[in-house]
Amino acid sequence: MSVKKQSPAQSYIGKDSRISFGFGHLHDVSYTDCKQPTFFIDFLQRLKKICCVDWNTVNTSQRHAFGWEKISIGSIKRKKLNLTRDVGFLMAFRATGDNHVFLGFREGNVFQVVFVESSFGDIYNH
Repeated sequence: MSVKKQSPAQSYIGKDSRISFGFGHLHDVSYTDCKQPTFFIDFLQRLKKICCVDWNTVNTSQRHAFGWEKISIGSIKRKKLNLTRDVGFLMAFRATGDNHVFLGFREGNVFQVVFVESSFGDIYNH
């Protein structure tokens, strides 16, 4: 009997519950209207921190820590959503140390980012 050998990447996929981020659904308004270039440095630092935890940690954290909150699709100011799947809500994470958020949906362990709110309130009314 022959055993099929898996590459290290194949054996790793799906066995870790750490969070990864995808940007294929990111709307360009998330970065073209940004008035504060340093915002994205803070945002990238935040993504790095979130990548170091797992979904269990995120799901049990408060929204101002590593947690998230539901935002209904109807409350999004940007009405044109091009998503590969039907979602009833977007998940909102804190993008930086203040109340700016980034929104998206979960596909397995990957969080698909749809919007990044570089200006407070430009995606939905808080």
